[in-house]
Amino acid sequence: MHRPVQRVGRAPRLTRILVSAAAIPVALVAAGCSSDSGSTDDAQKSASATPDAKKSASPTAEAVQPAAYGTLPQPCSVLSKKTLGELVPKAGKSGKKGASDDAAQRGNCNWSSLDNNGVKGSQFRWLNVALLRFDSDARGAGDKQAHAYFEKQVTAAQAVEGAKGAKSAPVAGTGDEATAVHYDLKKKEGAFKQQTIVARVENVVVTVDYNGAGLAGEKTPDSGDLLKAAEKAAKEAVAAVSAANKDGGSTGSSPSKGSSSKPSSGATSASPSKSADKSDAKGDSKGDAKAGSGSDSATASPSKSASKSASKSAATKS
Repeated sequence: MHRPVQRVGRAPRLTRILVSAAAIPVALVAAGCSSDSGSTDDAQKSASATPDAKKSASPTAEAVQPAAYGTLPQPCSVLSKKTLGELVPKAGKSGKKGASDDAAQRGNCNWSSLDNNGVKGSQFRWLNVALLRFDSDARGAGDKQAHAYFEKQVTAAQAVEGAKGAKSAPVAGTGDEATAVHYDLKKKEGAFKQQTIVARVENVVVTVDYNGAGLAGEKTPDSGDLLKAAEKAAKEAVAAVSAANKDGGSTGSSPSKGSSSKPSSGATSASPSKSADKSDAKGDSKGDAKAGSGSDSATASPSKSASKSASKSAATKS
């Protein structure tokens, strides 16, 4: 008897359906395991990456070293009477202190001297000492900021307009680093010999400007003698800064109110070069440090009394 063909194929088809149905849960279980495994791996990777991410995102991961010095001495008292007597013999008892909005952070003092020798002419001297202190803050450690400013001051002193024969050399035994810059400067009153010593001790920069001229026929002073005198003044000023911070003058980690990079108006009026002020005003720490520096005319020109005396001497000669 012939059997219907469809019965022969029905059993295999049913078998295939059952096998396929059984395979579906297995596939789902496998997919679920695969998905869970991936999530676990991602979570582990994320967890292992979290500490590094936090470390890189935190700006305070490494604490900034506190500044060593937290105050400054009175600028008009950093030099001994003996030294002042040698550098500016006719300056009187005290110098002219520049105005400062924060005496613990910046200041300057200047002295001028006119030694009138009658018909022989006059000897003019001008001395300025400027101090600028940097705090450790978001911009970096105080000594690093002071070093950057030190380099700017040296560069500015070498680029004074009208300077002739500018030379520079390191100065030994003066703070952590020091450089002397000297050059000649012609003015209508006479030939000036300019000496600038820039020194850094910890987070403080000391700038000493000293110049001299022979007026109305008096001979021009020796540049070497003026340089030695300026170096002596710089050493004393650096020692005075260290002495002022000997008994607990450290700032610790707290910066002062003002930006350490902005000088006082008094300090600005006392330096040898305008270029120094301009570069500082555009500097990297909010306009970076304008330190105790001032204008060429202040450092390289005698006072009115010097000019009058020179004129009288010249008239007497004629």
